[in-house]
Amino acid sequence: MPKKNSQVCKPIVIMGMGKTGLACADFLIKRHIPVIIMDDRDSPPGLSTLQQKFPKIQYITGKFDSEKLCQASKIIISPGLSRQQPALTKALEIGIQVISEIELFANYVNAPVVAITGSNGKSTVTTLLGEMVQQAGWEVQVGGNLGTPAIELLVNPTPKLYILELSSFQLETTYSLNPIASVVLNISADHMDRYANLSEYITTKHSIYQGDGKFIKNADDPYATKNAHLSFSLQANKGDFRVHKYNNELYLAKMEDNKLIPLLPVTAMHLQGSIMQANALAALALGQAINLPMTAMLNTLKTFKGLEHRCAWVGNKQGIDFFNDSKGTNVGATIAAIQGLTRKSVLIAGGDGKGADFTPLRDVVAKHCNAVVLIGKDAPLLAKVLSVPTYYANGMDDAVQQAITLANSGDAVLLSPACASFDMFTNYEHRGQIFENAVSMHLSKL
Repeated sequence: MPKKNSQVCKPIVIMGMGKTGLACADFLIKRHIPVIIMDDRDSPPGLSTLQQKFPKIQYITGKFDSEKLCQASKIIISPGLSRQQPALTKALEIGIQVISEIELFANYVNAPVVAITGSNGKSTVTTLLGEMVQQAGWEVQVGGNLGTPAIELLVNPTPKLYILELSSFQLETTYSLNPIASVVLNISADHMDRYANLSEYITTKHSIYQGDGKFIKNADDPYATKNAHLSFSLQANKGDFRVHKYNNELYLAKMEDNKLIPLLPVTAMHLQGSIMQANALAALALGQAINLPMTAMLNTLKTFKGLEHRCAWVGNKQGIDFFNDSKGTNVGATIAAIQGLTRKSVLIAGGDGKGADFTPLRDVVAKHCNAVVLIGKDAPLLAKVLSVPTYYANGMDDAVQQAITLANSGDAVLLSPACASFDMFTNYEHRGQIFENAVSMHLSKL
């Protein structure tokens, strides 16, 4: 009698009981694949959902069980967890494969994938390209690091295209995605509490360029890959897609057959700052790589209004505009937000800096901001590098009140923290909502 394949009986172990972990468990259980899910928190956020939806699934809380990990056929690690987890050491030594949810997705996907990463702008470009594809009449599924886990996008009937936003954390354990088109939008120091140095972070980001698809790069980024098929730039003299002046008006433009073709005046877009111009050019380059009709892309650029918590206009009172850029969780994002506004600002910043160097903020803040109100754990570190007047606030409500007092008519009050939110809030959405609530309350009193 032939021996039963013991590998078939080994479970897949999922590390992390958040949204990604539960999505993977659901996917595998529906395919009758044995699963164990574990979390080192005593009461992880997905525990009650897991108990209700999958009452028979084996789970472990309060620790990562090294013995169970060593018995796995493979391990799916949630993006918030590093491969450096001590409980993983033995499993890695004996050759058990550790993969991301994105790698699981790659093993099952049967339609082309566009993959988008970058320190800043990836959510905007992912959403923008998704709207361009819909405008063209194509069936599309959009998600990944943005909203819906990729594994939940595997639906019937199969769409024509998948568009995924990918973080560096997801890319660490993704090996066989093979996107039809991929881009690293930009790189600035981020997650330095996770990576040994900036070089390691850059290498992880560049791992999105895997397979035989089209590689797109930001020609203005000093860390851009040299082996790209298409490029974009905010300079008039480089990039397949670039910004160029025609008749004293700034246009998005495209190089074709050694000729520069104007596509759309920048003023035709709702969002016109330099960061949005770069995002638009990146989306156009990705669209060309997948043969999207230009008409659909340009029509979308005319109507696109941006994302919640990404430099979103909140209100105006007494000539002061209020902007919510709570998604500005790193230095590069905050620099882009500050420069994208065409007026002086009072900046609200601070939180958990994740080990980042705040020094690049100094000159940008000095040029564009009259004052900074600081909140959160790393407020003193920010204060050390800033040369404009800085003020400490006890919380978001106090920060908004101080910012209103400091702002003049014609100024902006900008929440763009340059930090993660977890020292004070559930996530960046929660932080942005608390800001908007505080703005609404204080404006009603003016």
